[in-house]
Amino acid sequence: MESSSFMQYALVLLLAAVIAVPLAKRSRLGAVLGYLGAGALIGPSVLNLIGNSEEIGHISELGVILMLFVIGLELSPQRLWVMRRQVFGYGSVQLVASALGIGTICILLGLGWKVALVVGLGLALSSTAIGLQILAERKELQSPHGRLGFAILLLQDVAAIPILALVPLLAVTDVADNAVPDGIAVLRVVATIAAVIVGGRLLLRPLFRIAARTQISEVFTASTLLVVLGTAWLVQQAGISMSLGAFLAGVLLADSEYRHEIEARVDPFKGLLLGLFFMSVGMTADIHLVAHEPVLVATILAGLLALKGLILFAVGRLAGENTADSLKLAGVLAQGGEFAFVVFSLATQNKLLDQHLRDVLVVAITLSMALTPVLVVLFERLVPKDAASKPVYDHIDEDDIPRVIIAGFGRFGQIIARVLRANKIRFTAIESSIEQVEASRRFGSQIYYGDPSRSDLLRSTHADKAELFIVATDDPETNIRTARLVRRMYPQLKVFARARNRQHAFRLMDLGVHVVRETFHSSLVMSREALEQLGLPPDVAAQRVDTFREFDEKLLAEQHLFYDDEAAIMQNSREAQRDLDHLFEADIARDRVES
Repeated sequence: MESSSFMQYALVLLLAAVIAVPLAKRSRLGAVLGYLGAGALIGPSVLNLIGNSEEIGHISELGVILMLFVIGLELSPQRLWVMRRQVFGYGSVQLVASALGIGTICILLGLGWKVALVVGLGLALSSTAIGLQILAERKELQSPHGRLGFAILLLQDVAAIPILALVPLLAVTDVADNAVPDGIAVLRVVATIAAVIVGGRLLLRPLFRIAARTQISEVFTASTLLVVLGTAWLVQQAGISMSLGAFLAGVLLADSEYRHEIEARVDPFKGLLLGLFFMSVGMTADIHLVAHEPVLVATILAGLLALKGLILFAVGRLAGENTADSLKLAGVLAQGGEFAFVVFSLATQNKLLDQHLRDVLVVAITLSMALTPVLVVLFERLVPKDAASKPVYDHIDEDDIPRVIIAGFGRFGQIIARVLRANKIRFTAIESSIEQVEASRRFGSQIYYGDPSRSDLLRSTHADKAELFIVATDDPETNIRTARLVRRMYPQLKVFARARNRQHAFRLMDLGVHVVRETFHSSLVMSREALEQLGLPPDVAAQRVDTFREFDEKLLAEQHLFYDDEAAIMQNSREAQRDLDHLFEADIARDRVES
C-alpha cells in the first residue's frame, strides 16, 4: 500500500467512523452497527472510497485478537465457578440447541456436514456488544433475564475460541466430505496449547515484573503487545487460530497483579482495531444482495430470528423465568453476533464456505443486529404491563466488583485494607511500586500494579460500581491528581483522601473530598498518653485532647476559605492560638473548682 493511498484510506476510515458511530449510538443502535454501517457506506457496494479492503481486513484482524485477549483476561476461574450453573448449564443448552437446529436445516437444504457445522455454530452466537449494551441502557443487567443473558453471552465468548480453532481443522485435509478431522492435527493443537500454558506460567510474570520496574509506560505497553501478538503468532505457526493464542495469554494473566494495568494498556488499541475490523466487515458486505436476492436474505433473516428466539424463550422457561422475562431474553439475544463474522471469514479463507454464501450470511447477520432494538421493544409490548419479574436464582456476586478501591498500599493503605478484610468487605488495591505489590501479594492481599491517576486504569478496576474510593498514596501531587480524576469521572463516588499536611488538606478540600490527615489522629493519641504520663487522670486527658481535636478541625474548615492568602493565615493562626489558650485556661480553672 503506497503512502499516499494509506493516508487517504486512513482519513476516509476515520471520517466515516467519527460521523457514523455517534449517529448510531444516538439512535441507540450501538457502536458496532455504526462501524458496520460506515464500512458499508464507504465500501465497494455504495461509494467505493476504499480500493483495498482485503488488506485493511488483514490489519483489522488484530482487533479481534486483542478482544479475545481481554476476554481471557477477565475470565478468572473464580468468576466462572460462581456462575457455573448459568454459564455451563443454560449457556451450553442454548448454544448446542441453536447450532443443532440451524445445522439440521442446512443439511436438509443439501449443504455438506462441514458447512452445516460451521454455519450452525456461527449463527448460534449472539452479539455480546449489542446484548450487553441494550441491557445496560435499560438498566436490566441485574434483572433475572439480564443475568441469564450475561451468562449465555459469557459461554458463547468462551465457546468462540474452540469454534475458531475447529475451522482450520475442518479444512486441514482434502479428504471426502464425510471424513473426520485428522487426529495428528488435533494432537498438534493440544501439544501447542500445553506448551503455551506451561511457558506462560513460567515466563509472563517475570517479563511484566521487568517492564514494571523500568517505570516507563511505553515499555509496559510494548511488553503487553509483545505477549499478545507473540503468542498469537506462535500458535499460528502450529496451524491454530491466532485468536486462540491471544485468549490463552489473557487467561494466564487473569489472576496476576498486572491484570488491570494490562487491560488499561490494551484497551485503546483494542477499541480502534476492533472498530476497524467491523468497518472492514461492512466494506465486504454486499448490500446489493438485499435488492438482488431479497427473498433469500429475508428467509435467512426471519429463520435466524425465529429459531433462535424460540430456543432462547425455551431456555428462559427452563431456567425458571416467567413468560415476560423469557420473551425479553429472546429479544436481546436472537440476533447474530460479531464472532460469526470472524468464523465465516475464517471459513471462507479455508475454502469451507463459498464467497456468495458468506456474503448472504454476513448481510443477514448485519440486518439481525440492526433489528435488535426493534425486537426488544416489540417483545416487551407482547407482555402485559403488570407482568412482574421475579428473581429465580440468587444474586450473582461478581468477584471483579469491589465495594472499596484503595489507591496506594503503603503503611496507610495496608491498615485500612486489614480493617476492611476483617469485616469481610471486598476491596481492590492499586499500587505503583512493583516491589510493594509483590510483597503484599505474598500475604494474600487483593492488590494490582498500576498508576491510580490514569482514567483507563480506573475503568478497568470497575470504579464506577464501587461505593468508596480511598486515596492513600503518600505523594501529595499523585494524591491530588488521583482525587481530582475520580471526582471528575465518578461524581457519585464517595472519596476519602489522605493528607500529609494542612496545605495538602486544603487542596483536597477544594475538590470536595473527605480529608484525613495522616499524622493528626496518631499525634492526638500520643498527646493523650503524654498527658496521662504527666499526671492527668485518663478521663481528663481524653477530654482535653477531644477539645483540641474539635477546635483544630473547626479551624481547618475556617482557614480553608482563605488558605492561599499567607498574611490572612498567619493572622488567623495567631488569633486561633489565643482562643485555644483561653479555652484551656477555662477548662483548667473549672477542673480546679470541681476538685
